[in-house]
Amino acid sequence: MEGLLENLMTLGLLTLLQAVLGFDNLLYISLESKRAPEDKQNYVRKMGIGLAIFLRIALLFILVSVIDKFQDPVFGIHWGDFVHGNFNVHSLIVLAGGAFIIYTSMKEIWHMMALEDDPDADKESASVGKIITMIIIMNLVFSFDSILSAIALTDVFWVMAAAIVISGILMIWLAERVSNFLKKNRMYEVLGLFILFVVGIMLVTEGGHLAHLEIFSNPIVPMSKTTFYFVIFILILTDIVQGRYQRKISRELAEAD
Repeated sequence: MEGLLENLMTLGLLTLLQAVLGFDNLLYISLESKRAPEDKQNYVRKMGIGLAIFLRIALLFILVSVIDKFQDPVFGIHWGDFVHGNFNVHSLIVLAGGAFIIYTSMKEIWHMMALEDDPDADKESASVGKIITMIIIMNLVFSFDSILSAIALTDVFWVMAAAIVISGILMIWLAERVSNFLKKNRMYEVLGLFILFVVGIMLVTEGGHLAHLEIFSNPIVPMSKTTFYFVIFILILTDIVQGRYQRKISRELAEAD
């Protein structure tokens, strides 16, 4: 009975951890699903997250079995005094995921600035299957930290798997609400994209740290979660102040006329 109670407490802690670490993943899913036709967006979110749950459990099983292999160096780069690093599988996955998120966020920001472009062009060109695939891939990239944290907290497989399933169901429930909020409040899309850009930077620095990467003899230091959430808080605060200031100017101009 004592062992079961301990496992249930660990399950609750892991579910909470998965939910906190899944914030950036949830934002990516909400923004990525907007590229699908409107009548398919909810299906894309549910299918992408649903399939990712099963793949996360498979990834959990693999990591539990061969976790040391993911930490073994695959290759190294040593270019004089310019760059040094020893890359393993874990660092390569995190680096690739971070670089892709930076590319995706900057591409969407660029499209927003190009007012003459057709806003529905991306939706027409992006197939449902492609979007679901990208959601699954990025879900797995984001899941590495949460799975490794889970392994550090417990060695009971069913507890870790249950936490993944529960957090996945919670993510499906929240993804639709976040997407609807962004749809009704289009101004926050830009804020969401810049938050996603910061997420990409965080992943790139983490991947560089895992690879012991040094540029001009300066080691890459990972962005801490505390710094990440502080930056997000500042971005949100700036957006709120900017919005209220713009409304104040609009009222003053209206009164002047």
